[in-house]
Amino acid sequence: MAGRWVVIDGGQVPLRCWWGNPNKGNQNVVLILPEVFGINSWVRSVVDRLEEKGIASLAMPLFARTAPELDLGYSEGDLIEGRRHKELTTTEQILADASAAIAWLKQQNQQSKITVVGFCFGGHAALITSTLPTVSSTFDFYGAGVSISRPGGGSPSLELLPTVSGELTCLCGTSDPLIPLSDRTSIQEALRKEDPEGSRMTYIEVESADHGFMCEQRSSFNAEASELGWGLLLEKLNA
Repeated sequence: MAGRWVVIDGGQVPLRCWWGNPNKGNQNVVLILPEVFGINSWVRSVVDRLEEKGIASLAMPLFARTAPELDLGYSEGDLIEGRRHKELTTTEQILADASAAIAWLKQQNQQSKITVVGFCFGGHAALITSTLPTVSSTFDFYGAGVSISRPGGGSPSLELLPTVSGELTCLCGTSDPLIPLSDRTSIQEALRKEDPEGSRMTYIEVESADHGFMCEQRSSFNAEASELGWGLLLEKLNA
């Protein structure tokens, strides 16, 4: 199996997305929000891997206005380029594009339950997108900056937690220089404050994991941490 490119119209801008649809009846459908490197070969491999597991998923660009076909590697130059587009992206744009993508997914299957999965800047965007009422659950993989900033400006994105109605899981590595201890503590405390019993909001700290631990193409890939992340995600999607 392999995904394919689709263009979603109807929102503020066209969205060139990577779509994998196994047509196997699993009601869980995943919206994937990529790293700053765009819908590159690794992000497409995540869609393809989910398709092989019988789960439909759609990878949506986060920089549709400034770099709609961004596909970068993991060099220092690629990081600089990706961050340049990140700085031009706002919370309002993220919500508008995610809403358009979710509406398209609902057209494919009205009964689908939407899970949002984000990595790196996509993890931060996933936390923002979890505020949409159509989102059932969210996985924020090492979404840096949520306790100190918000795309486009404003109060930190953690302050959006009271508007999240679904489930939210935040995963951080203890060796991630982009999410220092102070930030990890703030995330954990904010989730606990909003959901004291931990029935909807979960914080998972992965010992010795660096930023990007899920991505096999990065030097920071951590096989054990990746296995943990995939296990938690597939457990939710197959529930």
